[in-house]
Amino acid sequence: MSTLTHLNANGEAHMVDVTDKLITEREARAQAVIKMSAQTLAMIVDGKHHKGDVFATARLAGIMAAKKTSDIIPLCHPLMLTKVEVDLIAQPELNQVKVLTRCKLSGKTGVEMEALTAATAAALTIYDMCKAIQKDMVIEQVKLLTKTGGKSGDWSCED
Repeated sequence: MSTLTHLNANGEAHMVDVTDKLITEREARAQAVIKMSAQTLAMIVDGKHHKGDVFATARLAGIMAAKKTSDIIPLCHPLMLTKVEVDLIAQPELNQVKVLTRCKLSGKTGVEMEALTAATAAALTIYDMCKAIQKDMVIEQVKLLTKTGGKSGDWSCED
C-alpha cells in the first residue's frame, strides 16, 4: 500500500501539491443503490409522486454535488469538470434504484470523489423526496467502479 499523501512529515493533514503533475484525461465511475418498497418505487417510476419528478431532481442533485465536492470534502481540489453523468436505473425486481455516475476532466488530479459524491447525493435526494412515504429506505453499495488516467493508471472494481 502506498503512503498517505494527505499527511505531511509531521502527520498533519494538508492539501496535496499537484503543481508538478501532468495534465491527463481522467474519468471515474461510481454507484449507489437505494432500496425501498415496491410501492414507493412504483410511485417514482409512474411519476405519481406529489413532489414531482424524483429522478430529474436526483439527477440534478448529483450533478450539482459533483461540482461542489471540494466545498464539502476537506482537502479535495476544486476541479474543472468537463462531464458529469447521473443515470438512475429502476430495478423493480430488486425493489431498488441503482445510481450510476461518471465524471470526466483533463487535469492534474482524479475525479473519484466527484463521482462518489454525485452518486451519494442523488441517492440522498431520492430518500429526501420519498421519506414522507417510507422512512426505512436503505442506501448501500456506495463504491467506486472504475477510474482511468493519472500516474496510478487505470483501476476497476473486482465485482
